[in-house]
Amino acid sequence: MRLGVIADDFTGATDIASFLVQNGLSTIQFNGIPASEEITGAQAIVVSLKSRSCPAEQAVAQSLAALAWLQQQGCERFYFKYCSTFDSTAQGNIGPVTDALLNALGETQTVICPALPVNGRTVYQGYLFVGDQLLSDSGMRHHPVTPMHDSNLLRLMTSQASGKAGLIAAAKVEQGAESVRQALGQLAAQGINYVVTDALHQDHLVTLGAALSDMRLVTGGSGLAIGLARQWATAETDAEAEQAGRPQGDRAVVLSGSCSQMTNRQVAAYRQLAPACEVEIEHCLEDAEGYARQLCDWVEAHRHQALAPLLFATADAQQLQVIQQRYGAQRSSEAVEQLFAAVTRELKQRGWQRFIVAGGETSGVVAQSLGVTAFHIGPTISPGVPWVRDIHQPLSLALKSGNFGDEDFFRRAQTEFTYV
Repeated sequence: MRLGVIADDFTGATDIASFLVQNGLSTIQFNGIPASEEITGAQAIVVSLKSRSCPAEQAVAQSLAALAWLQQQGCERFYFKYCSTFDSTAQGNIGPVTDALLNALGETQTVICPALPVNGRTVYQGYLFVGDQLLSDSGMRHHPVTPMHDSNLLRLMTSQASGKAGLIAAAKVEQGAESVRQALGQLAAQGINYVVTDALHQDHLVTLGAALSDMRLVTGGSGLAIGLARQWATAETDAEAEQAGRPQGDRAVVLSGSCSQMTNRQVAAYRQLAPACEVEIEHCLEDAEGYARQLCDWVEAHRHQALAPLLFATADAQQLQVIQQRYGAQRSSEAVEQLFAAVTRELKQRGWQRFIVAGGETSGVVAQSLGVTAFHIGPTISPGVPWVRDIHQPLSLALKSGNFGDEDFFRRAQTEFTYV
């Protein structure tokens, strides 16, 4: 059995890939839809798209193209991966993409399961919670692209999709996989297309995985991958799943472009342990290429330290406000990304093979600058953040969303793993 995953963004794809590997399935991730067939022995193939907030028609077209390519690779089960905060407006894109995938597969029913309890995302009575808050009371209420003003997943689905929604509540999940399967059959008889499943803890995800292992299409966050992977993994694959993605290379660098609260704490902690250099926006704007070479010289001068040197453009909220007022928000952000792109290219030419990166945008820029199009998923550093290894080049990356990881993340990424 081979699983094909269609993920609606880059870090979300790495997130689910990490959970698949952690629970025993060897996994390979492609950034975008490859132009040709790929020979791989991986049990799961993840394709990352940029379909979360683009026009719905575009998201549908990308997702159907990804589905067709995954079918060509021999995938038999499919997983539409979206964020555990269900980032989607009344126009989509979760509803329209789900409808299109069901139709293409000739199926009439799927599940809606954004729960990821390890990161505080739970579903109860069909309502999505972020920590102890309803989704609509959390910071997602003010999201600039997909503001979430409702927490009821049944209403959210029916408002943006063409079918009917129903619920399998926590009490039913508690009764076990057979109880869930019976409930799915009853809901199907009632014409229910989207089955929202409650999940309050990991045991619920394991039960759902057992109940849904024969369903051709499931949809959700990365949590459901835990249960499904455990159904399909064997003792042999469990032991080997992480091997292909183990980190390699003896030269490492840490690049931080995120200004999230957690990344600020991670940078502050790491500066006490390793050489660190703050990126100066003014120099980025004056001569990005020359400044990049200067920073690479600094990195090279510190390459023999016990821990990798850190280049950071991470600022707290007050500093960020000053920078944006002085240089402009978009202009300063683009300048930093262009600098990190130049630094990455130069360090690769100088023999660097390990890149530890903080920030979703920065991660995308670094991967693109390195020419990384596909990678094996390796061991997990923190929930949702694995080491990954390029399938074509001797490069290893740790790509971290801003708020992921603990304060000691940068050090642990280097000291808790053996390198090959």
